[in-house]
Amino acid sequence: DVSVAVATPTGLITPIIRNAQARGLVEISTETKELAKKARDGQLQPNEYQGGTVTVSNMGGMGVDSFTAIINQPHSMILACGTASPRPEIIKNEETGEYEMTGKVEQTISFTASFDHQIGRA
Repeated sequence: DVSVAVATPTGLITPIIRNAQARGLVEISTETKELAKKARDGQLQPNEYQGGTVTVSNMGGMGVDSFTAIINQPHSMILACGTASPRPEIIKNEETGEYEMTGKVEQTISFTASFDHQIGRA
């Protein structure tokens, strides 16, 4: 189960995408949008946000390059996703050992993971 951080007028809430590992991206995207709307409208049921193991927080769509997210208990990890940014592609020349720009552009994105290593302690 993967939770998705959603900002609401009353604060952050983390609705859960159940069985994410067994679902396709289109299905996950559709459910994420539905749950986010319900969260912002205050219509989530407790079973839609209680529990979960990990959270994904994406502020890239708001232009945030990178950030460190704070774990929502009882989750064990949160993954912070920044915005995609273009940069020159650089490769290592195997003959010279020097790095060279290829003239191409690649997209890069910043991910930061925060962990709670105390999960399961009594």
